[in-house]
Amino acid sequence: MARQRWSNEVPELEEDSSVLLSIGDMMSGLLMIFALLFLTVLVKITEMSEPRRVVIGKVIEAMDANNIDVEINPETGDVSIKEGILFSENSAELKPEGKEFLASFIPPYSDIIFSEEIFDREITRVIIEGHTSSRGSYQYNMELSLLRALSVADYIFSDDFELDTSQQFSQKIMTAGRGEIEARADIDDPDDRRVTFRFQFRGEDFSELYKELQSVGDDS
Repeated sequence: MARQRWSNEVPELEEDSSVLLSIGDMMSGLLMIFALLFLTVLVKITEMSEPRRVVIGKVIEAMDANNIDVEINPETGDVSIKEGILFSENSAELKPEGKEFLASFIPPYSDIIFSEEIFDREITRVIIEGHTSSRGSYQYNMELSLLRALSVADYIFSDDFELDTSQQFSQKIMTAGRGEIEARADIDDPDDRRVTFRFQFRGEDFSELYKELQSVGDDS
């Protein structure tokens, strides 16, 4: 009788083993798909990073070659212009010296963006950001920083400004007022009062990269 009971239980064990093997195969397949997607993301990020490094390097070289007094973040390409160069204190009206500065800065800056198709493609936006120190009220600083960013953009695309790439450049420009968001609290630091030209690169929000990964998955 004992042998009979044992023989009756064998099919159940074999069935359980088959289920476990199926789950194991499925997990192995999922891990392989995840690894492939991970490698694809790494490749995409590497492909996007190279032209960004090159264009940032060219911006740095152009500013040095033309003796243009700006601060450039070598990692992001952010170009910061001190408030005193462009505006008088508490004013959003460009000074004559500020207009002269923009006339020397914008043409080489814009020319680099459109010098190669890959740069034009990678740089989807150029955001002109106004920044203030923490002195004054939050609302006042936000309004002043936005008005200054708009003042810079308006002048660049006015009839008084000559720019060969004006039409192309205008399609990339956005303006933003950051106020005292990035300022040091309770310190009236002149370095916090600035206008920054910031690159927004393709796929920085990963939306375009996600679409590309979706297309890869659909093709496979």
